[in-house]
Amino acid sequence: MPRFGQVFPELRRAGRQPAAAGTLPPAAAPAAEDDHACFRAAMADVVPLPPADRVQLGTPPARPLPRQSQLDESRVLHDALHGPIDLLDRLEGGDESQYLRPGLPRQTLKDLRRGRWVIQGEIDLHGMNRDEARHALSVFLAEELHHGKRCLRVIHGKGLRSPGRQAILRQLVRGWLAQKQEVLAYCQAPPADGGEGAVLVLLRASRK
Repeated sequence: MPRFGQVFPELRRAGRQPAAAGTLPPAAAPAAEDDHACFRAAMADVVPLPPADRVQLGTPPARPLPRQSQLDESRVLHDALHGPIDLLDRLEGGDESQYLRPGLPRQTLKDLRRGRWVIQGEIDLHGMNRDEARHALSVFLAEELHHGKRCLRVIHGKGLRSPGRQAILRQLVRGWLAQKQEVLAYCQAPPADGGEGAVLVLLRASRK
């Protein structure tokens, strides 16, 4: 019988053993490199689409409208102003940016306007109608005078949402202040304290 080395001399030289009798060599599976090569070959004719020279602009979502706030403001505005300013308002009101009681030195107003008085109290009349604002202002001035406070800030707003953009409440407040015996002077507040939407008020000394 021929010896193993004589039948399969090439296997002996390569150090490999022959397959056992009755078995078949495994099927050759394509390697990973072959898969990539096949994919590249299949996609060889594929051409990328040219870039679209367009800008895709999406419609931005609409901002939510504060409908309840707008309704509240409209209601307050209607209740507070009752339409265009009438004759009584014009008689009561005034739109002077400053006021000084007759007989007082001009230096009093200059000191108030230049911030030499410390603001000791304030009231915000936003959202009030005429009667409410006038009553609240009278009570406020009386209480602050009773407690010996001299320099106050009254916030009346700029009237940006008023009919015709008239600052009706501002006019009314300034007119009311000029009628008060306890008010010595007032002037428009500086920007840091409200600007056109507020006035600084100087009261006389309390008589205790």
